[in-house]
Amino acid sequence: MRDTIRSIEATLVLVPMRRPLGTSAARVTDAPLLLLDLHTADGVTGRGYLFCYLESAGHAALALVREVNDALAGVAAAPAAVRSALEAKFKLLGVRGLVAAVVALVDTACWDAVAIAAGLPLARLLGADLRPIPAYNSNGLGLIPADAAAAEAVELAAEGFSAVKMRLGRSPADDLAAVRAVRAALAPDVELMADYNQALDLPDALARCRALDHEGLAWFEEPVRHDDYAAAAQLRTALHTPVQLGENFAGPRAMATALAHGACDLVMPDLDRIGGVTGWRDAAALADTHGIPLSSHLYPEVSAHLLAASATAHRLEYVDWAAPILRDPLSVVDGCATPPDRPGTGVDWDADAVARYRVG
Repeated sequence: MRDTIRSIEATLVLVPMRRPLGTSAARVTDAPLLLLDLHTADGVTGRGYLFCYLESAGHAALALVREVNDALAGVAAAPAAVRSALEAKFKLLGVRGLVAAVVALVDTACWDAVAIAAGLPLARLLGADLRPIPAYNSNGLGLIPADAAAAEAVELAAEGFSAVKMRLGRSPADDLAAVRAVRAALAPDVELMADYNQALDLPDALARCRALDHEGLAWFEEPVRHDDYAAAAQLRTALHTPVQLGENFAGPRAMATALAHGACDLVMPDLDRIGGVTGWRDAAALADTHGIPLSSHLYPEVSAHLLAASATAHRLEYVDWAAPILRDPLSVVDGCATPPDRPGTGVDWDADAVARYRVG
């Protein structure tokens, strides 16, 4: 008989960030992470975590997991069966927003369990080699003064990276000064990405991005509202620097719509918002069909496996927010992250750290 789900447990932790993240939308100093353990009848445990942005959202997600546990007890420990059961469970509420995030988290934990049961790293289960993926350091470089940003950029690159990302959204003059200071401080072969976090309307985006268009940036990320694909398409045709979208794609269909509009040069799905491992596979197929480079947003531990199995893999976004509660955090060597050679995703909890940071 196929293995079935015995129970699902979740724990909410609040982990201090090594460097605060200051964006045009908010300043974040602590990472609320919902840790999920999916236990099967055969004794396998699959794991995953959800970055909740707000502690209050973490508590709400924790309550949803209790509903998930009741719905999945005895269901086959197979991603398709799990997704079908959860879509039925939440049909009236709708699989969107926080519900979709929890469904994606369970999907990821289920894939982890399947890979562990098979004795394979997730990347190998998906038919890929454990190949190194170029990574960029996204731990910081918020909306800080130009001189502080330059110093922090050097620190981030010195941690073993060939690329770093900074946030934009100051005044136009201050953004220009910060970009120039950071670009001058970094070695010429270190790439510099820039993220507006949806700060601009189209006229402002055109003016501000044009002013930065030849300042040595690798991409402009989300200059306008994430789902204004018509505006993003106008930007894309007007700029020399590539336009990057994707962290807010609510599933592969949203990504397909963005690509149909010609809204971006690059895509970077988020493991949670794209629909877990199952959603990522569909997104990677879309990227391959369109010949568009595919990067990741957050969740580097699982994303390293998924990018290894993606035909148009480009860059892995590295953040260390979960590292303090992981037994074996993902490492970056010579600018690349390689999926660990052990069954599953490699995500496992440091029990003492979880107890220290637990809030629910």
